Amino acid sequence: MAETRGLLLALQMGDSAFPSGGFAFSWGLETLKADGLVTDANGVAAFVRTQLARRWATADRPMVRRAAEARGDLATLAALDREVEALTLAAELREGSKRAGRALLRSHAALGMPGAADYRAAAGRGEALAHLPVVQGMVWSGAGLRPGEAEALSAWAVAAGIGQAAVRLALLGPFEAQAMAAHLRETIADLLERPCPRRPHAFTPAAEIAAMRHETGDARLFAN
Repeated sequence: MAETRGLLLALQMGDSAFPSGGFAFSWGLETLKADGLVTDANGVAAFVRTQLARRWATADRPMVRRAAEARGDLATLAALDREVEALTLAAELREGSKRAGRALLRSHAALGMPGAADYRAAAGRGEALAHLPVVQGMVWSGAGLRPGEAEALSAWAVAAGIGQAAVRLALLGPFEAQAMAAHLRETIADLLERPCPRRPHAFTPAAEIAAMRHETGDARLFAN
């Protein structure tokens, strides 16, 4: 029964209808499309796999786990926030991470999830930054998910979020997005089977440069 409850909780947290704020971001994909560097479903799939392998698995994943293991300790969470801030070189990605994190935090605070209101208040006072992976680990752990479940949900959020952005950018259709998601399940499972890195790091220069250039684009559907 405990496993069933955990599954149902994960389904709720990962539902695309959950108000997490992630719909506003393409994480550089919009500019890559405008530059002609990502033009079809294969390009989107390659972009997602790169984001999963070279950013999520090596940077976001350890932060999600460490935030989940912090058990709501505000000082530890704030320190993790500062680490994410220092590791995220592109200002647009830093701001996007904080905006998405605060949107997720606001939703969990409204639902009365343990620790969410306190951490939101700390962010409001400037004592925390509320970066997305830190908030994910904190709120999902507080809701009852185990660290491994929180990691899986975080990875799926990356894949699903980019897939939804690609559909809105007309890079692929809804059925293509679901076919891609089916293949990405194996990618995510393989990444989760590897040991979680102790030292977070990321290397996605194309996406970071695209995010930096996004604000100068002629047409902008997304915030980055």
